Amino acid sequence: MKPSSSLSNDQKLKICHHKAANSSIKQSALANWAMQEFKLSKVPTQGTISNILAKRQQYESMDSTVLTSKRQRAVKHPELDNVLANWVLQCQARRVALSGDLIKEKARQFARQLELGDRTPEFSNGWPAKFNIRHGFKAQKSYGESGSADLDAIDRNMPTIKEKLQSYSLQDIYNMDETGLFYRMAPDRTIARRQIEGSKKDKTRLTFVFAANVDGSHKMEPLIIGHAQRPRAFNRKSGEQLGFYYRSNAKAWMTGLIFREWLQKMDQQMQDANRKVLLLLDNAPSHVMRDLPLTNVQVFLFPANTTSKIQPMDARIIAAFKRRYRRFQLQDAIDRDEQQKADIYKVDQLIVMKWAKAAWNDISSKTIANCFKHTGLFERETQKNEVGSEEQDIENELKDAINQLSISRPMSVHELINPKEEQQVAHEEILDEDLIKLSSS
Repeated sequence: MKPSSSLSNDQKLKICHHKAANSSIKQSALANWAMQEFKLSKVPTQGTISNILAKRQQYESMDSTVLTSKRQRAVKHPELDNVLANWVLQCQARRVALSGDLIKEKARQFARQLELGDRTPEFSNGWPAKFNIRHGFKAQKSYGESGSADLDAIDRNMPTIKEKLQSYSLQDIYNMDETGLFYRMAPDRTIARRQIEGSKKDKTRLTFVFAANVDGSHKMEPLIIGHAQRPRAFNRKSGEQLGFYYRSNAKAWMTGLIFREWLQKMDQQMQDANRKVLLLLDNAPSHVMRDLPLTNVQVFLFPANTTSKIQPMDARIIAAFKRRYRRFQLQDAIDRDEQQKADIYKVDQLIVMKWAKAAWNDISSKTIANCFKHTGLFERETQKNEVGSEEQDIENELKDAINQLSISRPMSVHELINPKEEQQVAHEEILDEDLIKLSSS
């Protein structure tokens, strides 16, 4: 009997194909099938099966030599491999065609910036092909420039967009977006400015990825991106062990590689549920889908510079989350103030993540459906219930909490839940020097 860790890439691909042929099979049953089929000494864990299914594209891209090996050869310079892959994804987002020679030249440049010195790879003629196989990148084709669309263009194209949406039921249309969160930010204009400016040093910002469907019947598990793989508050445990979908890099930003993992995971979930869905996305630099073999998720990209008008997550859903998060935060600050604590806004990352998870879970299906309705994209009724009063009640609670705190220059509730910096940090295009920093995480 073989240990489950000795699965060859070919066997892993067979697991992926067995899943594709039996879309309703649960991962636990798939693990039992793999143990019997490949005569393993123990049943593979759910995490192992999940990781294998998420990497189906990689296995399908492997040549026969790599496919029959028991494991992929370890990458000698993972930091270089990671930074180069994210750079390629950003080039794809800008529709920049890349040759093998150009990829090699950029790799040499990054190697110098990473100070690899004598450890720098030789970058042989076959190196770009192996790099592309490793990440599932296919040959690059040249595309014309993609122009940005203004609001007038959206108005002109609204009938076409609505027609696309009409082919899906409301429960099968999703929207995803990211937002930053300065989780210790005080409701004081003076203190908050210092906190935001210092957040790069004290790591008190997280990125959250939210997705939900039009009728609010399915809120996906939020992805949380932090600075450290295992922050001190995790007590040496992983995010998964603590019950969170958590990833990290030095900047706590969404990257092309993290996004592709998230999208493949969503596609796998929809395969498991035997559903075909439409995902509405903005044109953020990290949102690169090219070459991903999605079977159950079709992606529709909003034209550039229009998301604040028609993207549901931008149109109140994220604000609803932040109202609920800030309610937790300010109540904790009041409690700490009554206990005469020195820093009433100090809180560790694990508690923040628990508050955030509870805040997301607290948003009702009625609220989400109402936010989708306000975009004007859906002629069909989502929910007739008006939920504005629910959000207003929370805003009133926040006003009362701010008044209870000793604040010299209090923020308005709108300022507290909509600081512009929280959006800017989640969607910035990552420069080369930042890619280098990300690779060190």
